[in-house]
Amino acid sequence: MPNALTWLFLVALGAASVTRLWLAARQIRHVSAHRASVPPSFADSIPLAAHQKAADYTAAKTRLGMIDLAVGVATLLVLTLGGLIQWLSQAWSALFATGSIAHGTALLLSIVFVQALIGLPLVAYRTFGIEARYGFNRMTVRLFIADLVRHAVVGLVLGVPLLLAVLWLMGKMGTYWWLYVWLVWVAYSAALVMIYPAFIMPFFNKFTPITEGELASRVARLLERCGFKSSGLYLMDGSKRSSHGNAFFTGFGAAKRIVLFDTLVSRLQPPEVEAVLAHELGHYRLHHITKQMALSAVISLAVLAVLGQLIDRDWFYTGLGVATPSHAAALALFMMVLPEFLFFVQPLTSRYSRRREYEADAYAVSHASPQELVRALVKLYKDNAATLTPDPLHSAFYDSHPPAAMRIARLAELRSP
Repeated sequence: MPNALTWLFLVALGAASVTRLWLAARQIRHVSAHRASVPPSFADSIPLAAHQKAADYTAAKTRLGMIDLAVGVATLLVLTLGGLIQWLSQAWSALFATGSIAHGTALLLSIVFVQALIGLPLVAYRTFGIEARYGFNRMTVRLFIADLVRHAVVGLVLGVPLLLAVLWLMGKMGTYWWLYVWLVWVAYSAALVMIYPAFIMPFFNKFTPITEGELASRVARLLERCGFKSSGLYLMDGSKRSSHGNAFFTGFGAAKRIVLFDTLVSRLQPPEVEAVLAHELGHYRLHHITKQMALSAVISLAVLAVLGQLIDRDWFYTGLGVATPSHAAALALFMMVLPEFLFFVQPLTSRYSRRREYEADAYAVSHASPQELVRALVKLYKDNAATLTPDPLHSAFYDSHPPAAMRIARLAELRSP
């Protein structure tokens, strides 16, 4: 039976979805309107053909995102108000006692499977359609399927024990179960960060140590200047899946690794790679990673506390299409509908992220050549077909990094006398 929560959910879903579609339409119009000419600040470094490719690529991805949104909204409505979660719960009740840990685990895994299965055609089209059309895809069908299997296996191995622990705590720890779940979640997240570089990532990619040559020497001197220690510099075979390039730090403590995509190394000169790494190193030295983990921990505690207040309310379940309350159903419903209520907070998180990018740029400029960082960024914008002219409002909502023109202009100010 519909209740106040039903209508509140529909209003939140409708408002968020309409806004997402409106922002996507703005992005397509804005990028297309500026397709004919390269922005003046990039006129000497980005050819018109590359700029137009970036505009077309951005528009194609945004259109696919609109389809993805429509499919996601339909899936959410079918699972909740359409009664699919309730049907799955009843189906698993034929094998497991309703409310048991086995029943809850089966229910949650089947919901994840349904969502993944529905989204698979769009994932495949993004890889073999859009990415291939614009020259980025290196993925074969065989590797695509192998990745699906590997992700499923890793997800089950890592996720099912956590799921079992959460459901057990929800059933045994009384009113404050959410606090115990939060403690387990924080510990699990920290452990995952530690083991991910050495034990999980090698399932998907090959990592080759870089110990000799100009690049290794430059990185070693950079780390020494910054007082940073890592477990090594590695080259990752990202080119077997995509021609996009990237670099990142991963892990904590003695497990810290510096990882460079082979596509990045093939396109940038060693001084440019050094400047990019100085930026990434800035995130660590300015404690952005630690602060992000702490913020995530606080937010997850608040989220779990709210769920702790809702889990025993019958109207919470019936308002979202579930007639048989259970801990697993509560988890599923809450995690699926929460993003719709929090959508309009996204500009704040995006702004916070962009500010950290500016701070990391400032750190990089103080430890590496600003000119090399600018050259590296321009090459990456060009090679990755990143639009130089995003819609300002779309960017404010979604972009974790500053728009290209604003970022380059800020770097120019930082390197000015």
